[in-house]
Amino acid sequence: MNNAVSSKNFSVPLSLRLSGSALKVIAVISMVADHCTYFLMEHGTPLYEAMRCFGRIAFPVFAFLIAEGFANTRNRTRYFLTLLGFAVISEIPWFLLNGVDGTHNVMFTLALGVVALAVFDRLCEHGPLCFLSIMLICSIAWWSGIDYDWRGILMIVLFYMLRRQTIEPWICRNRICFPSQAIVQILFTLPLMIHYGIAGAILASIVIFLYDGTRGNIKGVAAKYSFYAIYPIHLLIISIFCINCCE
Repeated sequence: MNNAVSSKNFSVPLSLRLSGSALKVIAVISMVADHCTYFLMEHGTPLYEAMRCFGRIAFPVFAFLIAEGFANTRNRTRYFLTLLGFAVISEIPWFLLNGVDGTHNVMFTLALGVVALAVFDRLCEHGPLCFLSIMLICSIAWWSGIDYDWRGILMIVLFYMLRRQTIEPWICRNRICFPSQAIVQILFTLPLMIHYGIAGAILASIVIFLYDGTRGNIKGVAAKYSFYAIYPIHLLIISIFCINCCE
Protein backbone atom coordinates (compact mmCIF):
# COMPACT_ATOMS: atom_id res chain seq x y z
CA MET A 1 0.00 0.00 0.00
CA ASN A 2 1.21 3.49 -0.80
CA ASN A 3 1.59 5.47 2.49
CA ALA A 4 2.24 8.83 0.90
CA VAL A 5 0.22 11.25 -1.16
CA SER A 6 2.20 12.05 -4.26
CA SER A 7 2.14 14.61 -7.02
CA LYS A 8 4.63 15.15 -9.80
CA ASN A 9 7.32 16.60 -7.54
CA PHE A 10 6.23 15.91 -3.95
CA SER A 11 5.62 13.04 -1.60
CA VAL A 12 3.91 13.74 1.72
CA PRO A 13 3.92 10.87 4.27
CA LEU A 14 0.60 10.05 5.89
CA SER A 15 2.14 10.58 9.32
CA LEU A 16 2.64 14.27 8.51
CA ARG A 17 -0.84 14.93 7.14
CA LEU A 18 -3.46 16.83 9.15
CA SER A 19 -7.23 16.36 9.22
CA GLY A 20 -9.73 19.19 9.47
CA SER A 21 -10.07 18.44 13.19
CA ALA A 22 -6.31 18.77 13.65
CA LEU A 23 -6.38 22.12 11.85
CA LYS A 24 -9.16 23.30 14.19
CA VAL A 25 -7.15 22.34 17.28
CA ILE A 26 -4.01 24.06 15.99
CA ALA A 27 -5.96 27.21 15.08
CA VAL A 28 -7.71 27.35 18.48
CA ILE A 29 -4.46 26.89 20.42
CA SER A 30 -2.80 29.56 18.28
CA MET A 31 -5.72 31.98 18.77
CA VAL A 32 -5.87 31.55 22.55
CA ALA A 33 -2.09 31.92 22.82
CA ASP A 34 -2.19 35.06 20.70
CA HIS A 35 -4.94 36.75 22.72
CA CYS A 36 -3.41 35.76 26.07
CA THR A 37 -0.09 37.16 24.90
CA TYR A 38 -1.56 40.42 23.60
CA PHE A 39 -3.75 41.20 26.59
CA LEU A 40 -1.83 39.66 29.49
CA MET A 41 1.90 39.76 28.71
CA GLU A 42 4.39 42.62 28.64
CA HIS A 43 4.75 43.87 25.08
CA GLY A 44 8.07 44.04 23.28
CA THR A 45 9.85 41.12 24.99
CA PRO A 46 11.37 38.24 22.95
CA LEU A 47 8.80 35.83 24.42
CA TYR A 48 5.97 38.21 23.49
CA GLU A 49 7.19 38.47 19.89
CA ALA A 50 7.62 34.69 19.59
CA MET A 51 4.12 34.04 20.94
CA ARG A 52 2.60 36.62 18.58
CA CYS A 53 4.29 34.88 15.63
CA PHE A 54 2.74 31.60 16.75
CA GLY A 55 -0.58 33.38 17.18
CA ARG A 56 -0.56 34.52 13.56
CA ILE A 57 -1.27 30.94 12.48
CA ALA A 58 -4.88 31.17 13.64
CA PHE A 59 -6.74 33.38 11.19
CA PRO A 60 -5.42 31.97 7.88
CA VAL A 61 -6.28 28.47 9.11
CA PHE A 62 -9.74 29.61 10.22
CA ALA A 63 -10.25 31.28 6.82
CA PHE A 64 -9.24 28.05 5.11
CA LEU A 65 -11.62 26.03 7.30
CA ILE A 66 -14.49 28.42 6.53
CA ALA A 67 -13.96 27.80 2.81
CA GLU A 68 -13.88 24.04 3.39
CA GLY A 69 -16.88 24.17 5.71
CA PHE A 70 -18.95 26.20 3.25
CA ALA A 71 -18.17 23.72 0.48
CA ASN A 72 -19.14 20.71 2.57
CA THR A 73 -22.01 21.90 4.76
CA ARG A 74 -25.52 20.64 4.01
CA ASN A 75 -27.18 23.87 5.15
CA ARG A 76 -25.32 27.04 4.23
CA THR A 77 -27.95 29.33 5.72
CA ARG A 78 -27.62 27.63 9.10
CA TYR A 79 -23.83 27.78 8.77
CA PHE A 80 -24.02 31.56 8.31
CA LEU A 81 -26.55 32.06 11.11
CA THR A 82 -24.43 30.01 13.52
CA LEU A 83 -21.38 32.17 12.84
CA LEU A 84 -23.47 35.35 13.07
CA GLY A 85 -25.01 34.24 16.36
CA PHE A 86 -21.63 33.58 17.96
CA ALA A 87 -20.38 36.89 16.54
CA VAL A 88 -23.17 38.75 18.36
CA ILE A 89 -22.46 36.85 21.61
CA SER A 90 -18.73 37.53 21.29
CA GLU A 91 -19.28 41.29 21.10
CA ILE A 92 -19.74 41.40 24.90
CA PRO A 93 -16.27 40.08 25.84
CA TRP A 94 -14.82 41.93 22.83
CA PHE A 95 -16.20 45.19 24.23
CA LEU A 96 -14.84 44.38 27.71
CA LEU A 97 -11.36 43.95 26.24
CA ASN A 98 -11.30 46.68 23.58
CA GLY A 99 -13.90 49.22 24.66
CA VAL A 100 -15.71 51.36 22.10
CA ASP A 101 -12.88 51.54 19.57
CA GLY A 102 -14.95 51.02 16.43
CA THR A 103 -13.80 47.44 15.91
CA HIS A 104 -15.76 44.19 15.97
CA ASN A 105 -14.77 40.59 16.60
CA VAL A 106 -13.49 38.14 14.01
CA MET A 107 -16.63 36.00 14.02
CA PHE A 108 -18.29 38.79 12.03
CA THR A 109 -15.44 38.45 9.51
CA LEU A 110 -16.07 34.72 9.17
CA ALA A 111 -19.83 35.24 8.82
CA LEU A 112 -19.36 37.93 6.18
CA GLY A 113 -16.88 35.63 4.45
CA VAL A 114 -19.67 33.05 4.12
CA VAL A 115 -21.86 35.74 2.51
CA ALA A 116 -19.05 36.44 0.04
CA LEU A 117 -18.78 32.73 -0.81
CA ALA A 118 -22.54 32.52 -1.38
CA VAL A 119 -22.31 35.52 -3.70
CA PHE A 120 -19.39 33.92 -5.54
CA ASP A 121 -21.31 30.69 -6.04
CA ARG A 122 -24.34 32.57 -7.37
CA LEU A 123 -22.50 35.01 -9.65
CA CYS A 124 -19.28 33.23 -10.65
CA GLU A 125 -20.49 32.86 -14.24
CA HIS A 126 -20.92 36.64 -14.46
CA GLY A 127 -17.31 37.72 -13.94
CA PRO A 128 -17.50 41.53 -13.64
CA LEU A 129 -20.65 41.46 -11.52
CA CYS A 130 -19.15 38.79 -9.27
CA PHE A 131 -15.95 40.80 -8.85
CA LEU A 132 -17.82 44.01 -8.01
CA SER A 133 -20.05 42.18 -5.51
CA ILE A 134 -17.05 40.66 -3.71
CA MET A 135 -15.35 44.07 -3.64
CA LEU A 136 -18.50 45.58 -2.14
CA ILE A 137 -18.47 42.98 0.64
CA CYS A 138 -14.76 43.69 1.25
CA SER A 139 -15.60 47.41 1.47
CA ILE A 140 -18.31 46.68 4.04
CA ALA A 141 -15.77 44.68 6.05
CA TRP A 142 -13.31 47.59 5.98
CA TRP A 143 -15.96 50.21 6.78
CA SER A 144 -17.48 48.27 9.67
CA GLY A 145 -14.13 47.72 11.41
CA ILE A 146 -14.36 43.94 11.75
CA ASP A 147 -11.16 42.13 12.65
CA TYR A 148 -8.91 41.42 9.63
CA ASP A 149 -11.24 43.66 7.54
CA TRP A 150 -11.20 43.26 3.74
CA ARG A 151 -8.08 41.07 3.75
CA GLY A 152 -9.88 38.45 5.79
CA ILE A 153 -12.82 38.34 3.38
CA LEU A 154 -10.56 38.13 0.34
CA MET A 155 -8.50 35.36 1.95
CA ILE A 156 -11.63 33.25 2.52
CA VAL A 157 -12.80 33.82 -1.07
CA LEU A 158 -9.42 32.90 -2.56
CA PHE A 159 -9.19 29.71 -0.51
CA TYR A 160 -12.64 28.75 -1.78
CA MET A 161 -12.06 29.72 -5.41
CA LEU A 162 -8.89 27.67 -5.62
CA ARG A 163 -10.31 24.48 -4.16
CA ARG A 164 -10.26 21.51 -6.49
CA GLN A 165 -14.05 21.40 -6.60
CA THR A 166 -14.51 25.06 -7.55
CA ILE A 167 -11.60 25.62 -9.90
CA GLU A 168 -13.16 23.52 -12.72
CA PRO A 169 -14.50 26.49 -14.76
CA TRP A 170 -10.88 27.61 -15.27
CA ILE A 171 -8.72 24.49 -15.01
CA CYS A 172 -9.52 20.82 -15.56
CA ARG A 173 -9.97 19.10 -12.20
CA ASN A 174 -7.63 16.29 -13.20
CA ARG A 175 -4.74 18.75 -13.33
CA ILE A 176 -5.24 19.84 -9.71
CA CYS A 177 -4.35 17.45 -6.91
CA PHE A 178 -2.89 17.46 -3.41
CA PRO A 179 -0.48 18.97 -2.70
CA SER A 180 -0.33 21.09 -5.86
CA GLN A 181 -3.81 22.42 -5.06
CA ALA A 182 -2.61 23.51 -1.61
CA ILE A 183 0.41 25.22 -3.16
CA VAL A 184 -1.83 27.27 -5.47
CA GLN A 185 -4.08 28.28 -2.57
CA ILE A 186 -1.09 29.30 -0.44
CA LEU A 187 0.64 31.25 -3.21
CA PHE A 188 -2.43 33.39 -3.87
CA THR A 189 -3.23 34.02 -0.19
CA LEU A 190 0.34 34.44 1.10
CA PRO A 191 0.52 38.20 0.35
CA LEU A 192 -2.57 38.68 2.53
CA MET A 193 -1.13 36.49 5.29
CA ILE A 194 2.21 38.30 5.26
CA HIS A 195 0.48 41.57 6.13
CA TYR A 196 0.08 40.15 9.65
CA GLY A 197 3.64 38.80 9.94
CA ILE A 198 6.03 36.78 7.77
CA ALA A 199 6.81 34.09 10.37
CA GLY A 200 3.14 33.49 11.13
CA ALA A 201 2.32 33.37 7.41
CA ILE A 202 4.95 30.68 6.84
CA LEU A 203 3.74 28.62 9.80
CA ALA A 204 0.10 28.93 8.69
CA SER A 205 1.06 27.92 5.14
CA ILE A 206 2.76 24.77 6.43
CA VAL A 207 -0.33 23.80 8.43
CA ILE A 208 -2.64 24.37 5.44
CA PHE A 209 -0.27 22.52 3.11
CA LEU A 210 -0.48 19.40 5.28
CA TYR A 211 -4.30 19.27 5.24
CA ASP A 212 -5.44 15.90 3.92
CA GLY A 213 -9.04 16.76 3.02
CA THR A 214 -10.62 14.61 5.74
CA ARG A 215 -12.94 15.79 8.52
CA GLY A 216 -11.13 14.11 11.41
CA ASN A 217 -12.47 13.04 14.80
CA ILE A 218 -14.27 16.23 15.91
CA LYS A 219 -17.82 15.35 14.91
CA GLY A 220 -21.35 15.86 16.15
CA VAL A 221 -23.43 18.87 17.10
CA ALA A 222 -21.99 19.22 20.62
CA ALA A 223 -18.40 19.19 19.37
CA LYS A 224 -19.22 21.67 16.60
CA TYR A 225 -20.87 24.23 18.88
CA SER A 226 -18.21 23.77 21.56
CA PHE A 227 -15.63 24.70 18.94
CA TYR A 228 -17.51 27.92 18.15
CA ALA A 229 -18.07 28.67 21.84
CA ILE A 230 -14.35 28.65 22.62
CA TYR A 231 -14.02 32.09 21.04
CA PRO A 232 -16.37 34.11 23.30
CA ILE A 233 -15.53 32.01 26.38
CA HIS A 234 -11.77 32.54 26.17
CA LEU A 235 -12.25 36.28 25.52
CA LEU A 236 -14.48 36.49 28.58
CA ILE A 237 -11.92 34.71 30.76
CA ILE A 238 -9.14 37.00 29.54
CA SER A 239 -11.31 40.07 30.20
CA ILE A 240 -11.93 38.88 33.77
CA PHE A 241 -8.16 38.50 34.29
CA CYS A 242 -7.60 41.99 32.89
CA ILE A 243 -10.24 43.52 35.17
CA ASN A 244 -8.79 41.78 38.23
CA CYS A 245 -5.26 42.92 37.35
CA CYS A 246 -6.43 46.54 37.12
CA GLU A 247 -8.04 46.50 40.58
